[in-house]
Amino acid sequence: MKTALLSVWDKTGIVELARFLSESNIAILSSGGTGKVLAEAGIPFTEVSEYTGSPEMMDGRVKTLHPKIHGGLLGRRGKDDQVMEEQGIGPIDLLVVNLYPFEEMAKKDLSLPELIEFIDIGGPAMIRSAAKNFHDVAVVIDPSDYQAVMDDIKEGGLSEEDRLHLARKVFARTASYDAAISNYLYSIDREFPEIYSFQLTNGRELRYGENPHQKAAVYGKSGIAVQIPLQGKQMSYNNYLDADAATALLHEFDEPAAVIVKHNNPCGVATGDALLPAYLGARDVDPVSAYGSVVALNRVVEDDVAEELASTFVEVVIAPGYTDSAREIMKRKENMRILILPEKENEPAVRSINGGALIQVSPDSITDNWRVVSEREPTATEYASMKMALKVCQHTKSNTIIFANPTATVGIGAGQMSRVDAAKIAVEKALSSLEGTSVASDAFLPFPDALEEAAKAGATALIQPGGSIRDQEVIDAANRLNIAMVFTGIRHFRH
Repeated sequence: MKTALLSVWDKTGIVELARFLSESNIAILSSGGTGKVLAEAGIPFTEVSEYTGSPEMMDGRVKTLHPKIHGGLLGRRGKDDQVMEEQGIGPIDLLVVNLYPFEEMAKKDLSLPELIEFIDIGGPAMIRSAAKNFHDVAVVIDPSDYQAVMDDIKEGGLSEEDRLHLARKVFARTASYDAAISNYLYSIDREFPEIYSFQLTNGRELRYGENPHQKAAVYGKSGIAVQIPLQGKQMSYNNYLDADAATALLHEFDEPAAVIVKHNNPCGVATGDALLPAYLGARDVDPVSAYGSVVALNRVVEDDVAEELASTFVEVVIAPGYTDSAREIMKRKENMRILILPEKENEPAVRSINGGALIQVSPDSITDNWRVVSEREPTATEYASMKMALKVCQHTKSNTIIFANPTATVGIGAGQMSRVDAAKIAVEKALSSLEGTSVASDAFLPFPDALEEAAKAGATALIQPGGSIRDQEVIDAANRLNIAMVFTGIRHFRH
């Protein structure tokens, strides 16, 4: 008779699995809460303490840490048989364990002594032992694998390939589990731990990286990282980068909005009473750059918007949903990738550099604690225009200058080494009048020149962080040019 040891925190499906094992003439060892559940279900099993001859002790801290358990898991069949027989160790052929939920409990308001009790010791030790000996032992840590394991047993047992697959999952889980504990303990009394560990999951190889000669893959279990097109070609490395940039900016808006991104920068952003005018408004900001872009929309796509999307070349469309008829229309562009808009994530931003990584908390949305520093107060329209410009500004590569009206960007100057050059480019790329627009700068103006360029183009208000040693010189220029100027005190660099 084969033997299985069952000890799980998450009891999902354990009764069904145990009943199947019992009916398959597989002896069961169990204890604690799992044993109680099996007993209530009328499933026969042997208590671990009875099997080992050692009582459970220290409030359950010590129960499976015993040579008869680990010997049964680690013993190599055909090599360690004699010593196992001498020590009265029987082989354990199947181990079913999942761990105390440390990650979940760490999010609760528990004291450190309380939380420490959710650091599993016996569970990780057992599953590591079984996984190391996967040649002889199958170890199951995920209830979603129970059915496949039962099917394999019906067919004669798990293959070595199956057992290796299950063992891989064990070592990934223990790595993640230990990382969560380490991060928590290292984060006590500090915002960032001295040692930061994390695990990337759900890896999928991409066709290539930023360029065709580079290999690449995408990892992640939420957000843009898990999105797979409903239609169209496989997502590329650059598609994921642009989709991430587009959705981050789109989440700034509650009203119907459209964001168009090219090479990680917005080239058109607009809002409207409905999605169609918002999309058209964004596309008309810079239709040349919008060709071959990523489009993010925050309302369900219906036929009118689908027709417009299908009328030009769009690489990727992201929206909360699509009507069936809109999907049919968009099929005309068979290579156009269609994604579902994910929920906003607030995870720390991690960026690799040579030899390590940089980590920062995700930026907050803009605040309204602004300070008017010019003689003239902004009008309500100018305030609305500044808010639009600043929302886009904080998601555009530095240095950047954004011209906007209350519902759309009008001129975008992005990624320049000189702020005045960013202003000149924004003016040059504007396809409609800049008269009466407001301007946002991601950082302080070190000289009045960018403000003077904006005023020359017709802008009447400007918002910036302030903080330059020449602030007064810039304020004087704003007053001279009758520009309403606001300081936010918050810089929005984006590199």
